[in-house]
Amino acid sequence: MRFAGRRALVTGAAGGIGAAVVAMLRTEGARVAVTDRQTAGLEAEAHFDGDLCDAGFCDGLPGRAAVALGGLDLLFNNAGIIARGPITDATDADYALTMAVNVEAPFRLCRAAIPIMAGQGGGAIVNTASCWGLRPGPNHPLYVMSKAALASLTQCLGRDHAHQGIRVNAVCPNEVNTPMLRSGFAMRGFDPDRAVAELGETVPLGHIAEPEEIADVILFLASDAARYMTGALLEVHGGKPVQ
Repeated sequence: MRFAGRRALVTGAAGGIGAAVVAMLRTEGARVAVTDRQTAGLEAEAHFDGDLCDAGFCDGLPGRAAVALGGLDLLFNNAGIIARGPITDATDADYALTMAVNVEAPFRLCRAAIPIMAGQGGGAIVNTASCWGLRPGPNHPLYVMSKAALASLTQCLGRDHAHQGIRVNAVCPNEVNTPMLRSGFAMRGFDPDRAVAELGETVPLGHIAEPEEIADVILFLASDAARYMTGALLEVHGGKPVQ
């Protein structure tokens, strides 16, 4: 029960990694507030359906979660989107949406959550960045740029708020077997099951990550076992470099 008595807010909670994080946190004793466009199917102590592109929603969310849970100890900035294709195909709308969800929302949520945590004597924030934000792969410039920004934000905040007892770290996965990955294959005309299997053959450990394998690392970073870690970018890729 690593998180007994802890109060947590998880974004992107209805997705693959987010849902795994929520389930694991609650199994280990945490009280959890969840947010996504629709969270009705999730078991949690508080639900806040909304759009992370809405600045006001993001600004107020940590405070609302703290009221609902009786405080806020943990923030998981897990929500994210992928815009694919070369920059010459990217639209202004693609850019705005990618930056709003992958960068501006975590910025606003951290800005609002840190004073709450500081007032309680500390806390932990875990951001879901990406290996692609550290070593960019081809034809994903918007995604790569946004995840690089999130990685840098993690490092900055990890240093700036350590003195307040607030640790800020990021997990950096490669491919993960999530609905977002599968829908991307389907949109491009591939059979998702076959595509995931073939992608797994390129990974030294033999398969792409399942959501629970990333969630395990996220919870480690949020736990007291990682109490001396802040500003860290922890890659979890099964031995497969970005190609």
